[in-house]
Amino acid sequence: MSVPTGAFPLQQHAIQVHPDDNVAVIKFGFEEGTSIEIPGQDPLLVRGQPTAGHRFALVEIPVDQQVIQYGQPIGKSMGIGAGEVVTRSNMNNDVPVVREVPDQLSTPAPDYFGESEIPTFEGFRRSNGKVGTRNYVLIVPTSMCASHEAQQISIIAEHTLFDPQLYPNVDGVVGIPHNKGCGCSDGNNLDVTLRTLANYAAHPNVGAVVMIELGCEKTNLSKMEDYLRRRGDDGFEKPVHWLGVQSAGGTAQVVSKGLAAVKEMLPEVNRAVRETIPASEIVLGLECGGSDGFSGLSANPALGHAADLIVRCGGTVILSEVPEFCGAEHVLALRSRDADVAREVYGLVDWYKKYASAVGTVLDENPSPGNIDGGLLNITIKSLGAIAKGGTTRVEGTTEYSEPPKGKGLQLMQGPGYDQESVPGMVASGANVVVFTTGRGTTIGNAICPVLKLASNTPVFERMPDDIDLDAGPIIDGTETIPQVGQRVFDRVVEVASGQKLAHAEIHKHREFQIWAEQSVSL
Repeated sequence: MSVPTGAFPLQQHAIQVHPDDNVAVIKFGFEEGTSIEIPGQDPLLVRGQPTAGHRFALVEIPVDQQVIQYGQPIGKSMGIGAGEVVTRSNMNNDVPVVREVPDQLSTPAPDYFGESEIPTFEGFRRSNGKVGTRNYVLIVPTSMCASHEAQQISIIAEHTLFDPQLYPNVDGVVGIPHNKGCGCSDGNNLDVTLRTLANYAAHPNVGAVVMIELGCEKTNLSKMEDYLRRRGDDGFEKPVHWLGVQSAGGTAQVVSKGLAAVKEMLPEVNRAVRETIPASEIVLGLECGGSDGFSGLSANPALGHAADLIVRCGGTVILSEVPEFCGAEHVLALRSRDADVAREVYGLVDWYKKYASAVGTVLDENPSPGNIDGGLLNITIKSLGAIAKGGTTRVEGTTEYSEPPKGKGLQLMQGPGYDQESVPGMVASGANVVVFTTGRGTTIGNAICPVLKLASNTPVFERMPDDIDLDAGPIIDGTETIPQVGQRVFDRVVEVASGQKLAHAEIHKHREFQIWAEQSVSL
């Protein structure tokens, strides 16, 4: 069909994500009253404020009819005319809740690559068989009460003891100061704190550890040793030095002893060398933050394609941010390997809803002002776009926050949407590379794991070129497909895993770390 005079083809200004959608997402802002050609019907005059990342109705959507994007309900119309921009004033957040799990649910296994088809990377094979992509000396405070000393040791050591020319196989000396470990209730808070710290110390990206306590806190050295002994941790076949601030005589003394320990460890850590490893040993963490209306259309599905490639190699992918499953959890549940896993998926979301309620919040409040301004009007829209990071392969299992999954393939981890706590949880679960999608622009990294940033749109990529590693904007522009960008993401993950390239967050020494341990609420 020819385009009438004055009308623009739909694909020039907007994207209809799924054939069943009754809305289209605006690519670039344009003037109100612009005429849009819709295949098979008269041109539409767009009414309202057509802002990039928002959506307009392709047809009239009567009151109480579902608004559809991604082929899924995203809200209920309060009366939306054809061509009208969808807002929080003309669409409410009501979506049908579907929770039925067929007893015979069975999703086929992924189409795995043959052994000869699996790419390789250069990684650090540890004595326990686990594989690291980096090789750090890690300073671990068992509580907030020793965090200052841990930070001082890491900063001084990296500036005065660590010489990359002398120790080319070492990536640095890092500390993970935090605000947990005392002044809190017993139970789950302490267990999550100990588990997270222990899993960082045992992580294959870590070659040696200095563990520091104050001496009188709940998560002291004896608790840590007991925790490690009870769980039979095999990650401590590495140099570990134990220090106490009180027993050493104070801050200056423990910093001096810590620096001496690091100096002794560096030559030993440097003896580790990279070797050729199949990509089946990549454990990829998936994160999104500062999302916009394009995140679910470009960056997240492109990352999902890369995640599928990791799974097809026999690797592991960890998807978390459970608040951003809400409204889309049925999609993940019905992709589960079987009915038991599907019920676990619903269990993750139900637990989080109770947790959120117990601490006085609701998950509908998850989208930030920046999310809403960028087109993510409610949690359902945000979630449907967010879970696209998980690709298309089946969900193999679920795990608790900072707990390593029991198998490979796509795994869901309980955890918050807050980036500063979500990424550390996935790294504690074993992620040795993280890809972080963003539409508004974000800069954070991780203390021991490379974090690559993938922009959902080209303007933010061009505005922050020293912070964002890859651009999925060409998907919006129409110059690249989702699989093409996904392949680029996969290739960069392999390069970064090999140490051939650094993530921008590593270059800027973004080493954010926090623990999500406020979970001892009455549910």
